[in-house]
Amino acid sequence: MIDFASELRKAYSGDAWHGNNLSAIISSVKDRQVFKRSIPSAHTIAELVLHLTSWTEEVISRLMGNVAKEPENGDWPEVSEETPASWDVILRDFHIANEKLVNLALMMTGDQWLEHVRHIEGPRLTKWELLNGLIQHHAYHGGQIALLLKF
Repeated sequence: MIDFASELRKAYSGDAWHGNNLSAIISSVKDRQVFKRSIPSAHTIAELVLHLTSWTEEVISRLMGNVAKEPENGDWPEVSEETPASWDVILRDFHIANEKLVNLALMMTGDQWLEHVRHIEGPRLTKWELLNGLIQHHAYHGGQIALLLKF
């Protein structure tokens, strides 16, 4: 059986197959880049990290047996302040959510990964499919952040 927690750890802070993991990409962000809107219609790095955190928290909720819904903080939470202290909070919350998810994944058994996530409507995903989707989500938005770092 695949070690699902290990797959998440690779994408978040390990040896990701696609290059730098999400934590490495985010740790290379300079203060001047955090809130900069390099492309007028694109999200800032801070907005992307808030989005990643929001969906990581929602995946935790679903894996714990709650019904699938929009993330509690919304799909694209707004940046409250554009300050170094605000960025520190955004980073802290992102790391806490990912560590919580890794720890939850470590506690789950093989059979639990095959259980379906509770849905009121929409596609029925297994818990493994849900986690795999989040890993892909991390890689996708990590790529966006890496591109924004070039501006």
